[in-house]
Amino acid sequence: MKKILVMVGLSAVLGAGPVFAGIAEDINKSTGSNLGAVATDQAKGKASSEANKSIAAKLNKRLLAESRKNQCSFKSGTDVLEKGCDDKSKRLANVIVEIKKSLQSKGQTGFKFVVSGHTDSSGDAAKNKELSLRRAQVMMKELIAKGVSKDDIEAVGMGSEKMLVKPDDTPAKKAKNRRYEVQIRF
Repeated sequence: MKKILVMVGLSAVLGAGPVFAGIAEDINKSTGSNLGAVATDQAKGKASSEANKSIAAKLNKRLLAESRKNQCSFKSGTDVLEKGCDDKSKRLANVIVEIKKSLQSKGQTGFKFVVSGHTDSSGDAAKNKELSLRRAQVMMKELIAKGVSKDDIEAVGMGSEKMLVKPDDTPAKKAKNRRYEVQIRF
């Protein structure tokens, strides 16, 4: 057990670089096990996870900006889109497809685009959560129709849990909270 803890500690300090690989090989020889390989794999996994967080933060900033720039409106209290959404959803879909291609060209896998629906704080919280999910699903279908793969995207309803403006006590503030956002998750 102490050997494992030492290896995990070393992997955290040294990372999975060539120096650590040499140490891992020495430990494998001296212990007759693959303990060094296990620690190396753990270090690589941690480094990959940290890299994914960094990539996600950068991409989510871009996706959030594009989502806000290309907002489609819904008829009040429904999941029915107002007219004028085609160009906006096409632009947003193009950005998603471009990001997917870029990630794949770099060997990235294991990601999903998430469309989250949001409402203002008016009305019943449970109904708002349901409405926000239905709106997110409508936008997801729009994005799929514009070229995003159905396997790469999912919808979630947030209701008024993540308001942009608090309190939303004016019509303008309420309008800012009624939105959808697209983000990437690894």
